[in-house]
Amino acid sequence: MVLDDLLKEADALKLKGKHHEAIALANKMILSDMDYAEAFEEVGDNYLSLREYDKAMKALKHSLKLRPRSPNALYLLGFLYSSTGDFEKSIETLELANRVQPHHPEILRCLGWSIFHSGDRKRGLVILERARAMAPKDTLILCDLAVCYLNDRQFEATISLLEEALKLEPENEKAKDCLETAKFFQREFKKLKESK
Repeated sequence: MVLDDLLKEADALKLKGKHHEAIALANKMILSDMDYAEAFEEVGDNYLSLREYDKAMKALKHSLKLRPRSPNALYLLGFLYSSTGDFEKSIETLELANRVQPHHPEILRCLGWSIFHSGDRKRGLVILERARAMAPKDTLILCDLAVCYLNDRQFEATISLLEEALKLEPENEKAKDCLETAKFFQREFKKLKESK
């Protein structure tokens, strides 16, 4: 079986949540070809899903040594930095990914999130809205944008986005939880305003 077929198989395992099996398969690819950057990306991506950030970082940085301008490896590394709260490095890495592969909704989603959480809320929302315009049915984008609007106390926009996400994915637990939280805070702020 050629490496590209194994990569597809590893990706399918990852999508099923079988991260350890996907890592084992990617490691098999690496043993066959130490310069196969995509296998290192696959390892990094799976370790990211398992929240094993040190292992993910090692794999992704090695992948970037092999292919310095891989948009996927740059995106995954930017996502990793965002997940660990290093928004400065996340923005720097994701902006490079965006230059290599412009107008990719997933890169823009993560970039907008990192910029918003680094303190530039307005610019972060603009970038997230751009990602949404490119991929209007992407529930990850809808949910991230909703969370940012919630942080900005824009309850109507938050609730509307989450209801949209739940129409697309009725079983989306993140969207359900966020919607409950948004409605709770909307009620509390309304009570607060009325009591003044």
